[in-house]
Amino acid sequence: MKLLRYGNIGSEKPGILDEDGNLRDLSQHVTDISGDVLTPEGLAKIAALDLDSLPLVDGNPRLGSCVGDTGKFMCIGLNYSDHAAESGMAVPEEPVLFFKATSAMCGPNDDTVIPRGSEKADWEVELGVVIGKTAKYVSEDDALDHVAGYCVINDLSERAFQLEGTGQWVKGKSCDSFGPTGPWLVTKDEVADPQKLGIWLEVNGERVQNGNTDKMVYTVAYIVSYLSKFFTLHPGDVISTGTPPGVGLGFKPPRYLKAGDTMKLGIDGLGEQFQTCVNET
Repeated sequence: MKLLRYGNIGSEKPGILDEDGNLRDLSQHVTDISGDVLTPEGLAKIAALDLDSLPLVDGNPRLGSCVGDTGKFMCIGLNYSDHAAESGMAVPEEPVLFFKATSAMCGPNDDTVIPRGSEKADWEVELGVVIGKTAKYVSEDDALDHVAGYCVINDLSERAFQLEGTGQWVKGKSCDSFGPTGPWLVTKDEVADPQKLGIWLEVNGERVQNGNTDKMVYTVAYIVSYLSKFFTLHPGDVISTGTPPGVGLGFKPPRYLKAGDTMKLGIDGLGEQFQTCVNET
């Protein structure tokens, strides 16, 4: 299934794509794509619906983040060995963890707002993992049983905020609009292997990132198991699993985003995003 949220910011409705790619409204059956709706039981109820009986949504509405009411937005740093190399950092001996503020989450095609004082705004296409079953001390073998599905994430970063001064990653990762998520949450039954997905990003039409999740240092299953050792993962929590090489920081000289730049990005089977950069007013 391809689940999504559509409508104006703050009043998104739950939706689903039918087999013909038409947007159908789910609001008569669920209040949001969040929490218990993402559990195995919740997803089974949606899967049992006759999609042809659901109301069609006219036009081309704005898409919001494909997950609502997210409790934790967890990120994994330097999880592709070739990206670590371009960043001038060693491959980590265990996953590098940081949080991204949930207020950074936005729709897949919303504008990217470059914050005041920004000099080094950067792009990062990443595979997003959405938790669907409470996970605490789960084994790597059982970890994917706790996943509801997958999505595209642009883990936008302000490198000066992230790496200079006090060097706290969270403040360079959490600016408003720095977490486009979606367009859809694709349930795990439609993803044969999360470690065999092409992943790419273009800036102003130029392909700058072109990788595959088979190059991840730590797999989705390992990451879910690892995180569950330190805190409980709940349905609706989102994990951004790292980016392949080709970010602006890695160019010589570095290349950073400015107002008017565009980004197009996607992952095999998970859809595409498109953002235009604008300055904070």
